[in-house]
Amino acid sequence: MSAVTDAREAIAAVVAGQFPHDLESSTLDFKTVGRSRNDTLEDLAEAMACFANSAGGTVVVGVADSDSGPDALVGCDLEPERTKHRIFELTNPGLVVGAAVMVVEDVALLVLVTPSSPTVHAVRGRSHERLGTSCVTMSPARIAAVVSERRGDDWSAEDSGTPLDHVDPVAMAQCRAFLAAHPDRASRGYAEEPDRDVLRLLGVVTNRQTLTNAGALLFTGGLDRADQLSYVFRRTPTGALVTNEQLQAPLLTALRRVFDMIDGRLDRTSVNLPGGQQLQLADLPFAAVREAVINAVMHRDYRIRDRTVIDHAPTRLAVTSPGAFVTGVTAQNILTTSSRTRNPQLAIAIRTVGLAETAGTGVDRMYAEMARLGHQPPSFDSDQSSVRVTLLGGAPNSHLARFVATLPPHDADDADTMIVLLTLLTHAKVTAGAIATLLQRPVDETQSVLDRLSAPPVELVERTRQSIRWTHPEYRLREHAVTALGAVLTYRRRTADESDRKVLALVAESGQINARVVRLMLDLDPSSTSRLLGDMVARGLLVKTSLAERGRNVTYGPGPGFPTAKRKPRRSKSAQPEDLDLQLDYGVDE
Repeated sequence: MSAVTDAREAIAAVVAGQFPHDLESSTLDFKTVGRSRNDTLEDLAEAMACFANSAGGTVVVGVADSDSGPDALVGCDLEPERTKHRIFELTNPGLVVGAAVMVVEDVALLVLVTPSSPTVHAVRGRSHERLGTSCVTMSPARIAAVVSERRGDDWSAEDSGTPLDHVDPVAMAQCRAFLAAHPDRASRGYAEEPDRDVLRLLGVVTNRQTLTNAGALLFTGGLDRADQLSYVFRRTPTGALVTNEQLQAPLLTALRRVFDMIDGRLDRTSVNLPGGQQLQLADLPFAAVREAVINAVMHRDYRIRDRTVIDHAPTRLAVTSPGAFVTGVTAQNILTTSSRTRNPQLAIAIRTVGLAETAGTGVDRMYAEMARLGHQPPSFDSDQSSVRVTLLGGAPNSHLARFVATLPPHDADDADTMIVLLTLLTHAKVTAGAIATLLQRPVDETQSVLDRLSAPPVELVERTRQSIRWTHPEYRLREHAVTALGAVLTYRRRTADESDRKVLALVAESGQINARVVRLMLDLDPSSTSRLLGDMVARGLLVKTSLAERGRNVTYGPGPGFPTAKRKPRRSKSAQPEDLDLQLDYGVDE
């Protein structure tokens, strides 16, 4: 989608009633012409340089932040070519931008567009970059890092000067252990190769037969840098430190030690699946923890002499790594943007060993693993000096985990599927527009995701009847999913669902029921059974027919709202319950 199209869509949203400041983003800004034309042009030059120093962006001039609707369009009389020329003069090196007049509601607006630049531009001796919806000043170290990154420099591929025989034998043994556990059969075979061949396989040997920086980092302690791992553990997220380990060993050895310490402190819950299998679910999914730690050491800026810090508490893990996001990556697009790293050679070595997912899937894995246990997706925060990812866990949602186990493996591991499912635990309906931000996708792509989840073989959601012809219809969980997840839904669709029909048919046949019969018939746990029966009593479908108010002796019979049973024509007097046409007339959500 082009920048002009984005600007048109944003302006249309303003005209429709949204406030401009709610639509601003890391790639879009609105401005007005001030009293001083010179000050306005300097402000525009700084804004365009800020976008060019980041991922590129669009400035629409002539839209007031404080208004909405047509009143927000105050207009702009700046001439495009002169504005472009002045921005080029005010920036160092000169920045060439695109400029065009757009007329909306008979009001002329100026749209300025720039892509990400291969260099860093300054205005009045200062350089800025876009962070969220703000432009922040770039430090000299940040400027150097961005320039190096855009030139394609790879610190991890540079020659460390460390001889191959300086490889730590423990680190090499750990490397072989990781390779031996690799899911790929060919990679497992590399674990038996000689040391030098393993190092060459990982790509960490230079033409001078020395280790690259990546090789020295992974296999030796010879870089003499204070940039290894720090692991701290607290009994509560804000409590005092119980464990504080500074790991200066080769990175492979340090990672193994960190994984062991985290794994040993994860609380686990046993969950039985319908087929008799048993799952051990941790309060923080270890696959997500592993990806968070590996991503931190793989993508961090090793030119900054600081540690990667893992801060662990029983239901929370935060990993802070030195260096800002790579240009073009933000917290708002990290799930869907193309994979980028400032350390390509190190990333290749880590993936070859089997420590990381293939390029572009690590963050997806974190999202999916958290969502499938009922936890919110990971949160990312970044400034110019660091990136922090936080995983918030807790007791796993066993009902959700059981249901996810019934999905096709591809969908159970898919971040989009899991985020949609997690959202539908608390929202009876979703639309592409409402969930696009969570999926970090445009609305049209989000619509494709929902269409896929409504079609075979997944058939997880369905369109509501009243919205079936809409461009972006409403979707809700299908009946089988509602039944399976009923105990954890924070709402209840008032439909004649399968559970209701089974209970009502049994009451029609036997005259009364108790909780134990319902629990066995529907394969529910006690709390889910109690919730179902209590809900049916509240709706008048059932009433308690026993003197007992609590416990196993409570029985239930037809209530004042019990549906009328009509016999189908030409049936014998001994019609069975399945012959009854139960007309349920209560709050149908179509």
